[in-house]
Amino acid sequence: MANVTVYNMEGNEVGTMELNDAVFGVEVNEHLVHLAVVRQLANNRQGTQKAKTRSEVSGGGRKPWRQKGTGHARQGSIRAPQWTGGGVVFAPVPRDYEVKMNKKERRAALKSALTSKVQDNKLVVVDALTLADVKTKEMQKVLTNLKAEKALVITATDDKNVILSARNIADVQTATPSTINVYDVMKHNTVIVTKDAVASIEEVYA
Repeated sequence: MANVTVYNMEGNEVGTMELNDAVFGVEVNEHLVHLAVVRQLANNRQGTQKAKTRSEVSGGGRKPWRQKGTGHARQGSIRAPQWTGGGVVFAPVPRDYEVKMNKKERRAALKSALTSKVQDNKLVVVDALTLADVKTKEMQKVLTNLKAEKALVITATDDKNVILSARNIADVQTATPSTINVYDVMKHNTVIVTKDAVASIEEVYA
């Protein structure tokens, strides 16, 4: 069990907390982390782009001029790719970019990502994160106290005040134990997580 310091919203140390090695102390598998990031980015692609090939563009059924004797280069259709209004060479068509990973691999990748943040001292545990009102300024003050920039803030539940207060801060994102993913964990420099959220994560993934 790894011990981490617990801070309050003012950035002061208020105690320590043991992290479960089954989640925050696994052997980091960089290949699975990479695969999980590639999978998420690929699965986010809509794959709806479309352009017409020469067989789909309207017109051009007739040979524009005879093969020989005109002084022109030979042409078979005015809808060939080199013509204005012609078809696109190797045109993109709607497709599915889905990359598959099984559940065991996805869980192992997330554990590796969280462990890497612990090893790099980039996981900050706070005893509680509560804001009385929706105030971006107050949220920014908390991040400054915790010396966190480009942070992923994980709360145990969907805390509306925290979510809305963090929404307008550049490079800051919020999540819950049920919505965290490898890409978001790796993309942000610091992961700020509440004690309740740590317990929820350990309950699900340990």
